[in-house]
Amino acid sequence: MKTNLRLVVSLLAGVLLTVVFTSAQQPQPRPPQPGPDPLGEAIFPPELVMQHQREIGLTDEQKAFMRGEIQRVTARFNELQWQLQDAMEALAITMKEGSVNEQQALTQLDKVLDTEREIKHLHIGLAIRIKNKLTPDQQDRLQQMKRMAPPQPRPMP
Repeated sequence: MKTNLRLVVSLLAGVLLTVVFTSAQQPQPRPPQPGPDPLGEAIFPPELVMQHQREIGLTDEQKAFMRGEIQRVTARFNELQWQLQDAMEALAITMKEGSVNEQQALTQLDKVLDTEREIKHLHIGLAIRIKNKLTPDQQDRLQQMKRMAPPQPRPMP
C-alpha cells in the first residue's frame, strides 16, 4: 500500500512539474497592437495640406477657406482644452476622497467624456471640410505624398 501511495504521489508530482514547465515555456499573449488608422488613410491633416499647398495647386479661395476653418476650429479647441482640464481636475478631486461618491464621480466622468467627444467631433469635422474642398486630383497628390512620407507614430487613445 505504501508503494502504491508513493507511486501515485510521484506520478502526480511529475504531471504537476510537466504542466508548470510547459506553461512557463508557452509564449505569453501580448496585448493586441493597433492596426493601421482607417481614418488616417482617408483624411488629410491640415498641416499636410498647408505644407504642400503649392505642390497640390491650392487656389486662393481654397487657402482662404482652410485658413478660416483652421482658425475657427483652433479657437474652439482651445476653449475645449480649458474645459477638459477643469473637468479632469474635478474628477481627480472626487476620486481622491476616502469614500468616493459614485454618482458624483460618474457625472464628472460624463463631463470629461462629453468634452473629449466634442474635441474629436471638431477635428473630424475639420478634416471632412478640408477633404471636401480639395479636388480629386489634389486628393490623389496628397495620398501619394502620404505614402512616400515615413510613418508617423499613432497616438494611443
